Amino acid sequence: MKKTKTTFLMCLLTYSFAFGQQEVSDSSEVTEEEYVEPEEELETYSGTRIVNGHSVETLHKGVLEFRIEHKFGDIASTGAGINTLYGLDNVSDIRIAFEYGITDKLMVGFGRSRGTGFPYRSLLDGFVKYRLLHQDKKGMPLSLSLLGTTSYTYMPASTNLGEVNAFPKSIYRFAYCSQINFARKFGNKFSLSIIPTLVYRNYVATDDVNALFSIGSAVSYAINSKVSLIVEYYSNIQKETVRSNFQNSLSAAIEWITFGHNFKVYLTNAGGFGETQFIPYTNTDWAKGQFRLGFCISRKYMKE
Repeated sequence: MKKTKTTFLMCLLTYSFAFGQQEVSDSSEVTEEEYVEPEEELETYSGTRIVNGHSVETLHKGVLEFRIEHKFGDIASTGAGINTLYGLDNVSDIRIAFEYGITDKLMVGFGRSRGTGFPYRSLLDGFVKYRLLHQDKKGMPLSLSLLGTTSYTYMPASTNLGEVNAFPKSIYRFAYCSQINFARKFGNKFSLSIIPTLVYRNYVATDDVNALFSIGSAVSYAINSKVSLIVEYYSNIQKETVRSNFQNSLSAAIEWITFGHNFKVYLTNAGGFGETQFIPYTNTDWAKGQFRLGFCISRKYMKE
């Protein structure tokens, strides 16, 4: 079963890369002729995500995006390495989502993820993002977006009432995130983001906190018009006496694009998807080899 799963995923990667290099010909898919960026506006990133977290960007009006995201197992932790083909035999999480641009500034999205099992599985998530400011060549020095997300787990409740996934009340299955995303592009190559974030979970362990504040940051360097290198880091602000078993999320990615298609491969110590999961629940350490390969394939379609 593991060999079949790995073979399928590698075929998917190969197909998606090859498909992404072709010119888009279907009339329902976004083409460069259908949408042309206003010359005075600057796009800080090539997509709506940086690595794990959201970027400042939103989808344009009438654009539907389909996303497939996958994270494998640990590459170099104890028991990993060649024994698990450097994590490719294992799955940390999988997410499938649809996202839509209501206007050029407002977008929504809905997704479902498998969940890491630490502590949740079977997760539904949704978000609303609004672009308040857009950096341009006429004097606006930065871009700013507001993000609100929520997640809900429908996994069976644990019979152990001491576990965080026991869910004594249905409301405890929900978690929320609010985010302000500041970004600026410097020249044609370099982009920078600072992302103050508040994650609120209705039910947490005794050594955890309901409201967790985190500062996200990211840098992107465009090698050329199609390929970029990205680093993303979320630093959680917390007392030393709580959350001692958790780590900050650190990710590094390479991204390449064609118009309508975005493909990203990355290394990260975060196991889950979505701000309510990877910010509070990352418990693996880069220094111990507990990082993993992940990828995201996304495709944009224009409403006819």
